[in-house]
Amino acid sequence: MVGSLFDMQMDQTFSCLHPNPGWGGGSESQSLSKSISCPAENVVGKHCILELYECDKNKLNDEAFLRTSVTAAAKIAGATLLHLVTHPFEPQGVTGLALLAESHISIHTWPEHGYAAVDVFTCGDHTMPERACHVLCEEFGAGSHSLKIFRRATPKGLDMEIRIP
Repeated sequence: MVGSLFDMQMDQTFSCLHPNPGWGGGSESQSLSKSISCPAENVVGKHCILELYECDKNKLNDEAFLRTSVTAAAKIAGATLLHLVTHPFEPQGVTGLALLAESHISIHTWPEHGYAAVDVFTCGDHTMPERACHVLCEEFGAGSHSLKIFRRATPKGLDMEIRIP
């Protein structure tokens, strides 16, 4: 069971999800992060930096569980999983990297501290990387978290091309 502070933080972060990843320029898209500075129409993708605290230590050290959780996160985000590589460390910890058609999800765990560092970057406007973050918060039983969302600005020249993941 996740605490009320977690629920409140998740509501603040995820309650404004929009079918078009919040990139339509409406007020709900701006509430995702104060660090968004480029216009919505000039975005190549979204980059989420997620810190998970007070997680279930056994789950953080379980390579199979990590693989299942990252796979579920990619699916819920609407991303296409191409390849998933994981590596367990001794005496503890797991690192995982999911190669997506749209970019990547990476996770590094420190079970001894109940901590995981997550990076989710997706290109295009059909994915919702925030949803992947929500799944990982729930799966690892995070007692608290920090989520920063950045819009990646489209470089000149690429803004006129049709981009298909």
